[in-house]
Amino acid sequence: MFPATLEKLRNGARMALMPDPNAESVTFAVFVKSGSRHEPAALGGISHFIEHMLFKGTPTRTALEISQAIEGRGGGFNAATGEESTLFYATMPCEFLPTAAEIIADMYMNASIPGVEFERERRVVLEEMKMYDDDPSSVVDENLSAALFCGHPLARPVIGTEETLAGMTPETLRAYIAKSYVPSATVIAVSGNFDPGDAKALAEKFFGTLSGGRPPRSPAFPVRRPPKPQTDAYRDVQQMQLAIGYRTFGRNDPRRWALNVLDAMMGRSMSSRLFQSIREKRGLSYDVHSTAQYFDDTGAWAVFLGLDPANESKARAAIDRELARIKAHKPSAAELRRTKDYLEGTFRLSLESPRSRVFHAGPSVLCYGRICTIEEIVDDIESVTAADVSAVANDVFDDSLKSVSRVMPESMRKQGK
Repeated sequence: MFPATLEKLRNGARMALMPDPNAESVTFAVFVKSGSRHEPAALGGISHFIEHMLFKGTPTRTALEISQAIEGRGGGFNAATGEESTLFYATMPCEFLPTAAEIIADMYMNASIPGVEFERERRVVLEEMKMYDDDPSSVVDENLSAALFCGHPLARPVIGTEETLAGMTPETLRAYIAKSYVPSATVIAVSGNFDPGDAKALAEKFFGTLSGGRPPRSPAFPVRRPPKPQTDAYRDVQQMQLAIGYRTFGRNDPRRWALNVLDAMMGRSMSSRLFQSIREKRGLSYDVHSTAQYFDDTGAWAVFLGLDPANESKARAAIDRELARIKAHKPSAAELRRTKDYLEGTFRLSLESPRSRVFHAGPSVLCYGRICTIEEIVDDIESVTAADVSAVANDVFDDSLKSVSRVMPESMRKQGK
């Protein structure tokens, strides 16, 4: 287990430190608890647009100079926006930790958002929207979220819409950053070959002037709101993309560990029940997989597959049989052991690089206020019993909380299907 400590800067920002003297690199990341669910409807997508604009220069650096400072030393940097947080990070050879810290802090705290760059990047985001709209797997996923969380900000696309993007200005973005990018919502994470004292000193130096109070809160999810049963879209494709989802519970629910085991058992690998049933036994789909997703106060479990539209009814019947089977019969001791070993092994392997460790630690601190250790997570997985798996299946696979999302060939629209 890599050593991990949680510190706090003088301004209240938290910092996760994970030194590894055997690494050649270091990853410096900053997470902010500001995502699409925190946005008012008229500003849908602003968190994602801010993510783009933070790369476009500060009063002391142009966008090109930012890129050259990182990439010119062999490093790489990127960002990502989700429903509940946004991430910025740089990975560099370990001797360049001061550069990584300074550049990420400058972007995070001093983005100038110049008007010319703003208009150019708005066009880039519009192209990104078109790219996702051309990808049927993205469409089916987005539409499933819209159906499961209808009427709540979680139902809206993270990227926003053409209409919301058109209503934004540089001033809108600057005001939103000032309100949301505050110490109490900020977590800095560092992993790789570095000295913890030096890293904390760098964070104090470059993030010490960050100030502000509590960021806006998202409205709680109304648990009694029913999901939309089905949503259909049509594209110029040959295959149908099918997603079947169930709204579940949030990340603080103790049943999440049983659901993680259930998810792995049902559709996380080639040996899972749904993969074996749909692909290996029946040959109905090239790829079938499931996923469990957790937010602060709600979540979802879903299975995704692409298939010939003529085989939809066969595939859905096979899925229903597998869900009914796990509800009615506890998994065997051997299957439970294999599934736990799979979950524990993939989790441990996922933490082998400094970058992957910050991707674990940052959200852990944002969501739980601590760095969840390997030992803690393995113990939680090990605590799940066969009865727990069957019980959570009966809780989750409830038709009143079910949504179906389909993306179908245009020819089916003409046929009225």
